[in-house]
Amino acid sequence: MDIKINGVPIQDNYSETFSAQLCRVLVTSINEKWAYEAAMETKGLGRSATAPPCEATLERKLNPDETPDGRPGFVIQMMDRKLDQLTKCLALRLRKGALPNPQSSVFDWLPQEYAEQTIDLEGSIIQQFADRYEQELELFGGRSMYRIPRMDGAFFVQRKFNVTTGVTGGMFLILGESIEAALTAAEKSLLAANQIPEVVVKCAASGSKVGAKNYENVVATTNHAYCPLLKDDPDNVLNARVECIYEIIVSAPREAQVRAGMKAGIEAACTQSGILGIETANYDGRLGSGKIQLASLFE
Repeated sequence: MDIKINGVPIQDNYSETFSAQLCRVLVTSINEKWAYEAAMETKGLGRSATAPPCEATLERKLNPDETPDGRPGFVIQMMDRKLDQLTKCLALRLRKGALPNPQSSVFDWLPQEYAEQTIDLEGSIIQQFADRYEQELELFGGRSMYRIPRMDGAFFVQRKFNVTTGVTGGMFLILGESIEAALTAAEKSLLAANQIPEVVVKCAASGSKVGAKNYENVVATTNHAYCPLLKDDPDNVLNARVECIYEIIVSAPREAQVRAGMKAGIEAACTQSGILGIETANYDGRLGSGKIQLASLFE
């Protein structure tokens, strides 16, 4: 099925999605500056899902009238294929990222209707930091919160976080005739996809593939088929005009949201001049069993 958007050809191929355990975390603070600082520290090293700690992506900003404590905050999505790994990473990220930052508090932000399992911070490094001086209180509209003493007052963190089986790996590649064109298109794509509720979207320059061509026992390596620097490689599929590619990855609690985010992102990218095509990649089921055909997004 041949599709063009604003003259940009859309490849008739599918991205390979996979399921992962997902929680949504809201980090708030006394003002937007400190809320953002705490959220970014909590997110930390999280852009890639190919190595620990768990994937973590900043989803969106919330205004004070949207949060339980009436303060500005940022929502983070954390994902891992295994619940036990997500449990460890959540506690570690909160301990190293949120807790040390001034006036920060943390809340579960996954809608109750999505909840399939729960992470309980009882006995974790978060609770143990309080050295038995913590209190468990019902606050902020009936939430069970730990009140953990620290030097600027108290760190409030919700004890339990809901978990759902989310969908990640919705991916498309923006092929540009220049770095400027590809990067501007990627920025437009991120902005548009992020308007879809509960979607997280990120731009990756690494363009990894599953496994390796020349190494053994490596989880992910550069996608040499789509590297403009490797056009002389026999596996490379790029034409001479392509000078830069950015990979856009969409995740969400549900596949319908991933699809909506991909569609919005592709349409926005195609408004940029200098874009030669939108493509995707898959790995014979080694990444995941789900499939999102690019053409199906526009039926």
